[in-house]
Amino acid sequence: MKKNLKIIFLILVLVVVNLFTCMSSEPVSINNSEIFPETGTQDTEETAEVIAPTRAEIVMKALMRSYPDLIEKVEFLNDDWALFLRGTWYYYAGGRLLPESEIENTANYRSMQFYNYPAELPEWVARTTEEARRYSSWSTGSNTRTQSQVQVRRSNFFLDSIWQASTRVETERRLSSFNFLGKQIKVHQAIHEKLTVIERQIRAAAAAEPEVQVWITGIGNLESYGWRNIAITDSRSYHSYGLAVDILPRSLGGKQTYWLWSSQAGRDWWNVSYSERYHPPSSVIKIFESYGFIWGGKWQQFDTMHFEYRPEILILAGFDVTGLTD
Repeated sequence: MKKNLKIIFLILVLVVVNLFTCMSSEPVSINNSEIFPETGTQDTEETAEVIAPTRAEIVMKALMRSYPDLIEKVEFLNDDWALFLRGTWYYYAGGRLLPESEIENTANYRSMQFYNYPAELPEWVARTTEEARRYSSWSTGSNTRTQSQVQVRRSNFFLDSIWQASTRVETERRLSSFNFLGKQIKVHQAIHEKLTVIERQIRAAAAAEPEVQVWITGIGNLESYGWRNIAITDSRSYHSYGLAVDILPRSLGGKQTYWLWSSQAGRDWWNVSYSERYHPPSSVIKIFESYGFIWGGKWQQFDTMHFEYRPEILILAGFDVTGLTD
């Protein structure tokens, strides 16, 4: 009997040892989705790192929103963001929007300046001595600069392609002539309808706001298309694409409207306060902005008569821009 108990005891010991060995072996691999079928991930306190979009991605996607009928896609290619337009990839390239063939020549071009455009005019602040010194060096009182002051020209590859206006002859084929606010103008055909709607809304505003009607009545000259560069630069003006309009009153009443004219008249243009500048009515400015036109009065180098079509700048600033599809 005692012998049988010893045998039974030895068998139990062997069973326990075997069971312990099995429990200590490599565990069976289980897919996370079997544990958490809804997410496929383990429920831990760790969360995936959220990578904020780069400025390049934000700008390129704003461009696609601005020109949805023209830009086919935006992708991350060759370590940069790029957009596909009329059969060509244009790379962000630090804001230069260069085709692949020009990537090696990046240093030859400056950015298209996708700057922060304010919703309202910022509070006026007098310039410091250091700012005044820097701003003074920007102009010489004429349309020329010393060699060290000449800016590297802007890349026009993207603009030439999107507007199909790479030469003067090609550009002038794209122009549309019509009456705007009582004046005959020529602009790129792509913005003709937008300006027609803008005029209709301005005239509707004039019925409720006497200030707007006075402004319309006081218009002396409208300048639109003109083949030229931006003043004191080697970069092609938006006027030369037919994408800008200057609205000048018959009389400025002693007000300033353009920083360079102020400089040429001997004024410290950076110290010309808002009250000394000619401004269109705020409702007129807002109507232009709602259809993709920025106002030069919000620029540091102010140009208060100037409106140009750059919906991407407004989209980047969070504006509600309408009428972007043609």
